[in-house]
Amino acid sequence: MHEFGPLDGALLIDKLVGPTSHDVVDAIRRRFQIKKVGHCGTLDPSATGLLVIVLGRGTKLSEKLMATDKVYEGALRLGETTTSYDAAGELTASLPVPALTLEQLNEVAATFIGDQMQLPPMVSAVKKDGVPLYKLARKGIEVERKERMIHIYNFRFTKYEEPIGQFRVACTKGTYVRTLAHDLGEKVGCGGHLAALRRIVAGKFDVADALPLEQVLALSITELEKRVIPFLKLTREA
Repeated sequence: MHEFGPLDGALLIDKLVGPTSHDVVDAIRRRFQIKKVGHCGTLDPSATGLLVIVLGRGTKLSEKLMATDKVYEGALRLGETTTSYDAAGELTASLPVPALTLEQLNEVAATFIGDQMQLPPMVSAVKKDGVPLYKLARKGIEVERKERMIHIYNFRFTKYEEPIGQFRVACTKGTYVRTLAHDLGEKVGCGGHLAALRRIVAGKFDVADALPLEQVLALSITELEKRVIPFLKLTREA
C-alpha cells in the first residue's frame, strides 16, 4: 500500500460571494503548486458556505464525498420571479404578495418534504450533449431537461418579514434550492426567487470548521498540512 502524503486529503473552505467553485480550486492549485485539486459539489458564485476541496490522492474520493446529504440556510424573496430562479437572473414577473404568516409559509414548505422529481433550471451546470445548460441559457436557448429524484428531509422557515423569508433545508445531493424557492413561490401564488444561499453542512463536514479562501491562501505549506483532513480519515467519512 502506498504511503499518503500530508497533502493527500480534503480542505474545508468557507466560500464568499463572488468566486466560482472552480476559481477556488484554481487559486489553491496555483498558490500551493498542487497538481490535483478538485471540489465536491458546486456552489453558485452568489452562494456562500462550505466547499469541500480535495487535494492530491484525495481527489479519488470526490464522487463519494459529493454524494452526501447537504444542509443549507437561505432567503426567499416572494413576489418576483427570475430567469435563473435566483437574484442573479432577469426579472420575468412581479406580483403582489398575499398576506402570509410564518406558520402558513411553513405549511406550504412542509408539502415539499419527502421524495420528489425536480427539474434542473436552465441556468445550471447540468450538461446537455456535453454543454453546460447555463451556456445555452446565455444564448437564449432552452432545451428539454430530465427530471431527477431528490429527497427533502426538512424544509422550514425561521423568520418571515414580507417579502423575505429566512429558511433552512436539509436535502440529498443534486437538489437545486433555487428551484425549490421558485416552486414554493408558484405554490403560494405570487412567484419567488432565491435571494441568498449558504451551505452549512455537507455529509459529516460543517462550515464551522472551514476557513475563508483568503486565510487559506495566506497559510504556509506547514500550516496548510495541519488543516488537511487526511485521506484515510476521509475514507471513513465518505
